[in-house]
Amino acid sequence: MKLLILGGTMFLGRHLVDSALVRGHTITLFNRGKTNPDLFPEVEKIRSDRKESLAPLAGRRFDAVIDTCGYVPRVVRMAATALAPLADHYTFISSISVYADMKTPGQGEDAPLATLADETTEEVTGETYGGLKALCERVVTATLPGRSLVIRPGLISGPYDPTDRFTYWPVRIARGGEVLAPAPPEATTQHIDGRDLAAWTIHAVEQRLTGVFNATGPAYPLTWQEILETCRRVSGSDATFTWVSAAFLAEQDVVPWSEIPLWVPEEESGMLNVSVARAVAAGLAFRPLAATVADTLAWHATRPAPAGGAAPAGPEQKPALRSGISPERESAVLAAWRARSV
Repeated sequence: MKLLILGGTMFLGRHLVDSALVRGHTITLFNRGKTNPDLFPEVEKIRSDRKESLAPLAGRRFDAVIDTCGYVPRVVRMAATALAPLADHYTFISSISVYADMKTPGQGEDAPLATLADETTEEVTGETYGGLKALCERVVTATLPGRSLVIRPGLISGPYDPTDRFTYWPVRIARGGEVLAPAPPEATTQHIDGRDLAAWTIHAVEQRLTGVFNATGPAYPLTWQEILETCRRVSGSDATFTWVSAAFLAEQDVVPWSEIPLWVPEEESGMLNVSVARAVAAGLAFRPLAATVADTLAWHATRPAPAGGAAPAGPEQKPALRSGISPERESAVLAAWRARSV
């Protein structure tokens, strides 16, 4: 197939290109050339800003388009409208953040979506992100009826993650010592290795799948205890886990998702417990958690130290992680937890 990928050089995008190349497809990348511009010298690259114009694609023909970087309905409408005559199939990468109800577990693709009081806003924030993505989905399905695929990933993990929201855990646990963990250990969460998501996306495009699919995982309830113990086993560290209640974390103003990545309080836990039955039935498969942990640690070890000097010792400082509680704050919260009954 001749594939056009909008984006294609950052995290999921680069995994999509890798998967498509392995499958023997011909790829054109359309992006600004600002992120990893030297990646994939073997593929065609068209440098342009999608927010301004898709004119460089005029007259071209593609079997399928994959839009990895649409966040604002107006911009997505520009792309979908321009590319509808040029491609047979259009895949839009959305998010499980589109759901209106973040508490109810097990929601499927037909659950109600988030809405915005002002649908004209183009400011992408934590409050508007889900609603904007939902509007983008609406644009794509309306512009390409019967030939669009909407994929709603959960938290994406593995090598090249620019957020470090999964990376924090293997790296922190590899450092060893007492680790602050969100109780209870049997609570569940979800993530999907970017390589698994990419491989399934390319498969779905090849099959001309249409409709909407949640794409996170795994296909069984993944507990916090399994995640942390897998990180400890794979890294060979001496880490111990202190399970701290959500109420105490709130008292200490510990911020879910950013300071404790992959974790949200109970009133939002449905976001990390959606049904993936539809995607699994359509071929979505998952590598073992231990493989994602090992590969994440190996990738992190290759990351450069921060500019301006050598990084401090310790795997978490190569470079400093973009997510996760700082060592100093973690120690302070753990000390407060131990002192609460003194």
